[in-house]
Amino acid sequence: MKEIKAYVHKSRIADVIAALKECPCWSAAHAQRHHNLAIYLVKGSLVALDATEQHYSMDLGDEVVNEYKLELLCDDNEVDEIVAALQAAARTGQTVAGWITVTDLVRAIPIH
Repeated sequence: MKEIKAYVHKSRIADVIAALKECPCWSAAHAQRHHNLAIYLVKGSLVALDATEQHYSMDLGDEVVNEYKLELLCDDNEVDEIVAALQAAARTGQTVAGWITVTDLVRAIPIH
């Protein structure tokens, strides 16, 4: 099992979520699978797409951009499909428009 995290621009989040839901591994045919998608609004250091995206954080003492962090769990055989969907949907035309990380999980235990 893997944990995938992605940091994407605020303007791309709706397309990213739609792309994930359109993945065959996410479909009704896999209704028993639960990917545990979590989405957080975070302040980060992505390069702003325009001046309206960037602002100064008094707490952090630096320029920041509101971005979204996504976290989800998936089976090993689903990683490539999910990463490809994330990359395509989060693309902004910038050299680096965010980050995707994939981590091995030792255990994931459902709460029943």
